[in-house]
Amino acid sequence: MGYKEKFIEFMIASEALAFGDFVTKSGRKTPFFINTGSYKTGEQISLLGGFYADCIIENIRDGFDVLYGPAYKGIPLAVSAGIALFKNHGINIPYCFNRKEEKDHGEGGSLIGYKLKDGDRILIVEDVITAGTSLRESIPLLKAQAGVKIAGLIVSVNRMERGQGEKTALTEAEEEFGIKTMSIATIKDITAHLHGKKINGKTVLDDGIKKRIDEYMEQYGAKS
Repeated sequence: MGYKEKFIEFMIASEALAFGDFVTKSGRKTPFFINTGSYKTGEQISLLGGFYADCIIENIRDGFDVLYGPAYKGIPLAVSAGIALFKNHGINIPYCFNRKEEKDHGEGGSLIGYKLKDGDRILIVEDVITAGTSLRESIPLLKAQAGVKIAGLIVSVNRMERGQGEKTALTEAEEEFGIKTMSIATIKDITAHLHGKKINGKTVLDDGIKKRIDEYMEQYGAKS
């Protein structure tokens, strides 16, 4: 199996991916749910960082200088991805993350970790993207620190649903901010790998669930 397929099965094992009846934050009734808050052990965050690193190597290996994790979920993701890039690929990349409230004493500032400098190319590490709110907050914050360039955005799963228009939230981010976007896996990757497949003796995505996902994507899926 490639890293995408291993990641999909890892999500199932970690209970970060589930099928059933759920309601998204936007109010949509969805047959699948992705909860990155389910990762809670040292082993899980170590493995997750490895999947992020594999995706980074495949898509943007030499095209960035710094990892940035938006608080709060992006912080452990950026740190674990940085560790995996070093341990698994021999690439030593600095990282930083933001405070929710700027500190006015001690070392001060709104960022922790690497101090950005002019010319740095930043890869933003996130869990998911829907409306792009976090991205719109992150970019001006980063550019206020130095003359940096946003090289790209990586997320765990691309749900491939419409963002604010007819395109996916990732495609909208690419077009609005002029950055490269990537995901470890997409909902199409997930259904292709899991449909009819038994994991630990159980079929996690049967014909009925597959049909419901297809209907959901027909209604809410992006056009491109």
